[in-house]
Amino acid sequence: MTPELVKIDVREDFVAIVHLANPPVNAHSQQLLTEVAWTFDHLSDRDDVRSIVLTGEGKCFCAGADIKERVGTTREDGDHWQNSRRAREAYHSIMECQKPVVAAINGPALGGGLAFVASCDILVASETACIGLPEIGVGLLGGGRHCQRLFSHSRLRRMMLTGMRVFGPELYRLGVVEESTAPEDLMDRALAIAGEIAAKSPLATKLAKHALNQIEEMTLRDGYRFEQSMTGELSKSEDSKEAMRAFVEKRDPVFEGR
Repeated sequence: MTPELVKIDVREDFVAIVHLANPPVNAHSQQLLTEVAWTFDHLSDRDDVRSIVLTGEGKCFCAGADIKERVGTTREDGDHWQNSRRAREAYHSIMECQKPVVAAINGPALGGGLAFVASCDILVASETACIGLPEIGVGLLGGGRHCQRLFSHSRLRRMMLTGMRVFGPELYRLGVVEESTAPEDLMDRALAIAGEIAAKSPLATKLAKHALNQIEEMTLRDGYRFEQSMTGELSKSEDSKEAMRAFVEKRDPVFEGR
């Protein structure tokens, strides 16, 4: 596939930048969803990528469903179910990508855009960015389960029942994002975090993300046991041995991803 609505830039520091590029508001067209799923599956398998920054082109991160496109769909003709499946696959391609994903939220992330954000590993937001669930105002539902990963019980329900939007500074106050930056500083901060991740062992970050995804729904005992099994697997790798040698020798490690 050669994506048309998603732009990919792989840098020399093993960081890939993914831009949603479906103007004017990067809405969830079916083509965009298909291309997002392909993009993150593709980057997941690339050895020259160790972390990813996801952002939106223009002034919007992603405004969610393409309402004009949805007007012509019906449950009877199967479009509804196909559209829903494409959305699920797009979100999970981010969550299941073997490379950690940093969301650089440059503008509104609404509905499905919120689901994109919640599927990322680390979040950074512009002061002018916002997150919201506007579906209640256009006769739709969705995104509540993804929103639940970010917000408390009361705030989640207020957002879903009223369409309330939460902006960058409040997102930072609530601990939803790591930083709320001036718009012009957003990408620098996101790239700095992604670069810090990319400097670590790619095998270690892959197993760490896998472990975090798996333990999210586990009990404390089962989750820690799973982490211990991942630690045992990692300790057999060349990257693990290199990390320990570099620590003892007081030098920077050189990781090969094996």
